[in-house]
Amino acid sequence: MSQFFMHQKSDLVSEAIEGALIGNPWHSLSLLDAGPDIRVVVRNDWDKKDVALISGGGSGHEPAHVGFVGKGMLTAAVCGDIFASPSVEAVLSAIINVTGEKGCLLIVKNYTGDRLNFGLAAEKAKKLGFKVELVMVTDDIALPDNPQPRGIAGTALIHKVAGYAAASGKSLEEVMAAANEAIAATASLGLAFSSCHVPGEKRDERVKEGQSELGMGIHGEPGASTLKTQDSREIVALMAAKLAEHNPDNKKTALLINNLGGFSSLEMAVLTREVLRSPLGKQVDLLIGPATLVSALDMKGFSLSTLLLTDALAEALQAPVEASGWQPASKPAPLNTRQSEKVARQQHFAPSENASTAAIVATVCRTLAELETELNQLDAKVGDGDTGSTFAAGAKKILAELEANRLPLNEPENLLTLIGEELAVVMGGSSGVLMSIMFTAAGQKLEEGEALPQALSYGLERMQHYGGARPGDRTMIDALDPAFAALTAGKSREEAAQAAKAGAEKTAQMSKAQAGRSSYLNQESLHGVKDPGAYAVEQVFARLAAQQ
Repeated sequence: MSQFFMHQKSDLVSEAIEGALIGNPWHSLSLLDAGPDIRVVVRNDWDKKDVALISGGGSGHEPAHVGFVGKGMLTAAVCGDIFASPSVEAVLSAIINVTGEKGCLLIVKNYTGDRLNFGLAAEKAKKLGFKVELVMVTDDIALPDNPQPRGIAGTALIHKVAGYAAASGKSLEEVMAAANEAIAATASLGLAFSSCHVPGEKRDERVKEGQSELGMGIHGEPGASTLKTQDSREIVALMAAKLAEHNPDNKKTALLINNLGGFSSLEMAVLTREVLRSPLGKQVDLLIGPATLVSALDMKGFSLSTLLLTDALAEALQAPVEASGWQPASKPAPLNTRQSEKVARQQHFAPSENASTAAIVATVCRTLAELETELNQLDAKVGDGDTGSTFAAGAKKILAELEANRLPLNEPENLLTLIGEELAVVMGGSSGVLMSIMFTAAGQKLEEGEALPQALSYGLERMQHYGGARPGDRTMIDALDPAFAALTAGKSREEAAQAAKAGAEKTAQMSKAQAGRSSYLNQESLHGVKDPGAYAVEQVFARLAAQQ
């Protein structure tokens, strides 16, 4: 099993490039028709009057590099196979097709294959009479003793700075100088919880559960060290301190927060908060991201890049572009809060006495509390085994209020409303909300003058409206509905109890549940087992009938 969304591995990169071009919002990109093995994406609007910018490398780092081709950034991107440098012929094809009199700058991440193939293509192009220069991005600080630092996510910043210089009409020498200034000012550091999954290959599982690897390369290469933590604050504190070492003068910086492919938006938001709250965050004047700019397929990790700002670099980073992969730079803003009108958790009702009502409330609550274990055991057969605990939590809360004489027992409309509010707080999951809806709606109807049986039936109808379950769906409604119908018809508690029991027994014969956890189970798992909620209703009505 490939565990990779594709048709055939051999067509993966080409089909992905086609998809990127078709989906480009400016419809400004074309695939260079230079042969089946050459994948070069170029700008449609390019007229060769300015310095051309070409970058590229192995695929798998999307949106780099195709996503950075467009007005204000790259002129062309040369794409190799997954994590493989494009050929010399492909790079040379890009150069000769986009380079005009002002020349061409190649922007290369510092990996051996890219240095050699782009370098040889540059020399061949020079021999053909083209003005070509090459800069190498070396922003990775994970391995400080490495004489050849790798080029990682900071490459996107270099694309942006050089793109602005080229779009401003500067000479090749000036564009190269701007790129080199940005390279010297950029530092990046990555971290991953797991490596990436290369199509057709087994994922490297060297990072153990609960650990992370500092400095893992964007092709899954081993990093600098293994950390025995995945805690966001510990990790950010360490990485921020290392990046701060490259800014001893506390200059203002641009910060790029890059997703290596596998982090969720939720995690990236937490990362952003932690970085901007760290000492490093105090230096940040421009923020790019959080976003995926230079990925490593689906690597569960991220990288942080800082660029020490000058006025010229800040201007270059903020200039608008027409490149789908770029994330606009913005000023980080403090967290704003807005004063709001507080919503009271519950309405306050004066306690009152009513012996008959107190007896009913006590019977219902004690029954559900006593049934906790039995209901949990029943629910374990058809659900997640917590129905008894959920009902008992609500019952015990109401019983405590009753025993403390805090309930408006002589005001049934207020009593039902209060019970609804309490259940929403103490009962977990959807059960508490559903019961709260029923009691709240019933309390409203009582306040409007309806009789109790009709009010309860209305509350049940509201529960069904919002919850979606109906009689026959194998839920507590199968017992509540006939019991309330009996009371509404003027029948006795005994008859209501009989109706509830009959409804609960029907659930044991229902082959399919249409709501709740039981809806995920097959017929064999459900057959002969009563729905726990319906059984609870049956038992409550039986106790109420016996009380009379």
